[in-house]
Amino acid sequence: MKKFFLSVFALSALFVTSCSDDDDNTNNDGDEVTIDPSDFQLTLNDGDEAELDASKTYQLTGPVVVQSGASLTIPAGTKISASGGTSAYIAVAQGGKIFIEGEANNPVVMTSANETPAPGDWGGLVVCGKAPTNKGGDGGQTATAEVSNLTYGGSEVSDNSGSIKYLRLEYTGAEFNGDKQFNGLSLFGVGNGTTVDYVQSYMGKDDGVEFFGGTVEGNHLVSIGSGDDSIDFADGWNGSGNYWYIKGGTKAGIEGSNNGDNGAATPMTDATISNVSIVGGGSEGGFFIKEGGGKWAISNVYINGYEKGIYIKPATDDPEANSQVAAGEITFTNIQFDEVDNVTDYAGDTSFITEGTSTGAGNGADMPSWAAGWTID
Repeated sequence: MKKFFLSVFALSALFVTSCSDDDDNTNNDGDEVTIDPSDFQLTLNDGDEAELDASKTYQLTGPVVVQSGASLTIPAGTKISASGGTSAYIAVAQGGKIFIEGEANNPVVMTSANETPAPGDWGGLVVCGKAPTNKGGDGGQTATAEVSNLTYGGSEVSDNSGSIKYLRLEYTGAEFNGDKQFNGLSLFGVGNGTTVDYVQSYMGKDDGVEFFGGTVEGNHLVSIGSGDDSIDFADGWNGSGNYWYIKGGTKAGIEGSNNGDNGAATPMTDATISNVSIVGGGSEGGFFIKEGGGKWAISNVYINGYEKGIYIKPATDDPEANSQVAAGEITFTNIQFDEVDNVTDYAGDTSFITEGTSTGAGNGADMPSWAAGWTID
């Protein structure tokens, strides 16, 4: 197996030698790879392993792609500064692995390299797995990610793309056009063998975190100042989330859908989410149920400062989503509305909403204690 390690003795460009996969791991196969922190762009291929050096700042100037059979490790305290708009992103292909090993007081930070940073300065982080999605079909078919052009989806529910912990993503969301742009963290068909825990998106131009199908859990997520939806799930995501804190998004706090082309597509979105604070406002409500909706079980939620708490289009515009609500497949339990003008605009029976008193993500409208030390507000 070839390994790429960043030498602490290097001065600028870091030269790494690939070794053969012989049993004694001593033979040199002659390949030499250069990893330059001042011009960080890289493709890791099958058998390659790379570990960054936290003492250095990496200037992300182009794509870093982790192909199947390769892995990239980013230790606590590593800073990656990106420039180049849509050409600067980090992507993990099916079968590749990323290990982001931040700590509560020493996160990994991926941010803009611009002197005056702004939303959309660079792409973001994209992970593609082999778990099911209804975008390709209900028989384990695959689809192509809208950013990175990598394949995702399949039938491996427990697929493992690595581990992401204590990561802060800033000023992401570079835009190709009005219909195609990066999110902060995009999870395409990622399996539940993958860890996604303690991730913040800050001032991204599009969604903060989006689940495109897959089965991965997303816990301790923070999304601040998103230019579109703060957190989004779609395309048959069968996963869960626990402790989400959302503030200042432009559109929906949380947008959930089944499939934009076919609201009844299978496998149907089936989301279980608890302990959420959504602090407004945004033009599309605290929650936006759309495009078939799917199945949701939402509990212990605090919503503050929205015109609409739960938004859903009329049945004439989205019959499948309305049908799911009417059938009791989408429920909200122990949800508190604070300074919300209208709980919902749904025209049918509103017994799918059970109001109560909630601490949400832990501290109502305020940042929860579990977010201290690694996030910014």
